[in-house]
Amino acid sequence: MIDDVTKGIEKYCGVKPTGWMGPGAVESSITPDLLKEAGYTHLLDWPMDDQPLWMRTRSGESILSVPYPLEPLNDAGTMVGRDHSGREFADMLVDTFEEMLELSDEQPLVCALSLHGFIVGQPARLRPLRKALKHCVEHAKKDKVWFTRAGEIADYCFKLPKGTLLGS
Repeated sequence: MIDDVTKGIEKYCGVKPTGWMGPGAVESSITPDLLKEAGYTHLLDWPMDDQPLWMRTRSGESILSVPYPLEPLNDAGTMVGRDHSGREFADMLVDTFEEMLELSDEQPLVCALSLHGFIVGQPARLRPLRKALKHCVEHAKKDKVWFTRAGEIADYCFKLPKGTLLGS
């Protein structure tokens, strides 16, 4: 399956993927091993921390786990699974951002947000999300907050000295 997906993405996008996010964030205990063996450098399927960390694979090499939100900043689980409104989701985003910004005085953190266009893109959900994102951008301390994507986080982490991230 990993090989089929990789070839399909490469065929239709013109570039081989380096990061993996499995369907539903469901994988087995050997999926990180299989991904590393297939040439992947990072994955998002192990939402266990708010910091990237290295996971050792059976080959002895490591693969980077980039934080991914299952709770609460994933619109699928929050709005569809637990029937929270767009406003409640937006409030969760602002509250999480503010709390993590304070906590980041002690250590760098990833405030991960997972959005699905067919869920949060509904007009009644989109308006509160826009307001929440605007709040985050306006209240971000410019030298402390980096608005980015998982692949860029991984690229940054690859350049950090050994011992900086858990598991290295």
